Amino acid sequence: MTAESVEHRVQWPVPPQDGYTVDDLFTLPDLPPHTELIDGSLVFVSPQRRFHYLAIDLLFSGLRAALPPEFSVEREMAVVLDDRNGPEPDVCVVRADAVTGLDQTRFQARDVLLAVEVVSPESGSRDRTTKPQKYAAAGIPAFWRVEQDGPTGNPLVHVYEIDPLTKSYVHMGLHRDNLKVDKPYPIGIDLTAIGRR
Repeated sequence: MTAESVEHRVQWPVPPQDGYTVDDLFTLPDLPPHTELIDGSLVFVSPQRRFHYLAIDLLFSGLRAALPPEFSVEREMAVVLDDRNGPEPDVCVVRADAVTGLDQTRFQARDVLLAVEVVSPESGSRDRTTKPQKYAAAGIPAFWRVEQDGPTGNPLVHVYEIDPLTKSYVHMGLHRDNLKVDKPYPIGIDLTAIGRR
């Protein structure tokens, strides 16, 4: 091993015995961008693929196009679910009165009306199982899971709404070419427009 390779070693944070808390997520120095906290563990994300970026951009723009003044659309902001969970949905709709300013780093689950996750190969299990279960348990009323349609490359959007009795999501539909829903407000998005300039 050369002196140069020793100098470039990464110093990984050593987790506390009971895991990290949300406070740690926002105070630990030098965490990579978009680090999430799931069950007290820090989760680092892989470099973003083009589909992921374009899908986020399409949904963010589509949600903003019909946005009522009492809501705000946010992109890649942490949502505090509890003391040991601070995931970062790709897009979310929050109450406008929860927006506190340009230095804001997080939202509370009670202020989120919709959480959207665009599935990546490295995040598939978290986006399909772990995060939806946690979003539902925290009472977030709606969840969208976005997958890439193999043949077309367009987004497929699975729409879920919470069942207040079971605190779990119910699948309300799969949208392939056009996304048209009434919750959290009337929304229509042409999913075939991904990547169109």
